[in-house]
Amino acid sequence: MSRQHSKRLSIEYDHPERRLDEETLRALVRHVLAEEGASLVHLTVVLSGHSTVRALNVSYLSHDYNTDVLSFSLRSSAPAFPPESDVPPDDDAVEGEVYVDLDTAAERHSEFETSFEAEAYRYVVHGVLHLVGYDDATEAARATMHDRETQYLRALDLLAAS
Repeated sequence: MSRQHSKRLSIEYDHPERRLDEETLRALVRHVLAEEGASLVHLTVVLSGHSTVRALNVSYLSHDYNTDVLSFSLRSSAPAFPPESDVPPDDDAVEGEVYVDLDTAAERHSEFETSFEAEAYRYVVHGVLHLVGYDDATEAARATMHDRETQYLRALDLLAAS
């Protein structure tokens, strides 16, 4: 891979207690982007809890309920790249923010017979998939996203060992 993703990938903790392995998280995001053929301008993954994610859900989507993950693309329809940028303008470039509700992952992981970490990583993958163009507005689209998430999570063991 020719691009150095780690300089453009920020992991922010906004949760007082819960954490994910940052090296694994970075490897997972890099893997998803590479497999999807997306270049990275900048991505911030914010690992948060109910209060932050719900406030964003209310403010930006007018949904007054908890949700597992929110993605915000920071790209305009005609992206302007600074002259010093080494990322060429293209339609597959990712620039955005993903807010992950670690409280939801902690509450729901047993429902899906998985670990807290695997559930939280699924939310990260889901958010990144939204930024590369997937949606989940229909049953078929949700199934496609779920299949992609599962594919990338299966690779997680290999990524964590590298």
